[in-house]
Parts: sequence; C-alpha cells; structure tokens
Amino acid sequence: MGEYMQIRGMLQDGEEYAGLILGKDEPDYHLVLLPGDSSDVSWPTAVDWANGHGGALPTRRELALLFANLRESFERNWYWSSEPHATRAQLVWGQNFASGIQTIYGRPYRGHARAIRRISTAA
Repeated sequence: MGEYMQIRGMLQDGEEYAGLILGKDEPDYHLVLLPGDSSDVSWPTAVDWANGHGGALPTRRELALLFANLRESFERNWYWSSEPHATRAQLVWGQNFASGIQTIYGRPYRGHARAIRRISTAA
C-alpha cells in the first residue's frame, strides 16, 4: 500500500493512476493516463500527438488495463495502440472502448489517441 500512495503522490494535475503492469521481459511498472484526447487522427499523427504531450501511446496490454480500470475516462470510441501488427506492418492494433475488443486498422485510419507514462516500481 505504501508504494501505491507514493505513486498517487507523484501524479500531476489531470493524470489518473491506471494500475500495475506486470513485466514479462522487463521490470514491473505503474501506468499513468495523461489528460487530453486526440480524435480523428491517423496512427502517425497519434504517435506524434502522444509524444508532444510528454507521453506515449499505450501498448495493447496497457490498453487492456486502461479498459479494465479507467474505462469511464475514455469516450466510447476506438483508440490507437503503439503496436504495429507482427506480420503486417501497415496495420496497427487498437482498443474499442465501447465493446472492449482489440483489433487492427491501417495506419491511415482515423481514430482516437490517449497518452500514457510509465513509472518504475523502483520509483
């Protein structure tokens, strides 16, 4: 509980704590949703938007945690991830925040974007 309170104290205005991501090939970390939303953007534009807001697009795993813990902080729309499809590089994964389904779309598709930041568990 102490680490959770420490992380909560590190949040900046408008940020929301989403939870802990258990590392697979990397250490565990805490996920923070940054304020703001971008709509009607292609994937390259979404990447640039997230970077410009001091964060990154979430991974598929991070989107699943955001859907589970902070669904009410999202519009009931489709959001880009940071992950291109493994074998079809022109496609990128995303999360539907109405249904919970993850699927792939072409990079020119116009979707929504949210930015996240990661805090090491050793913070």
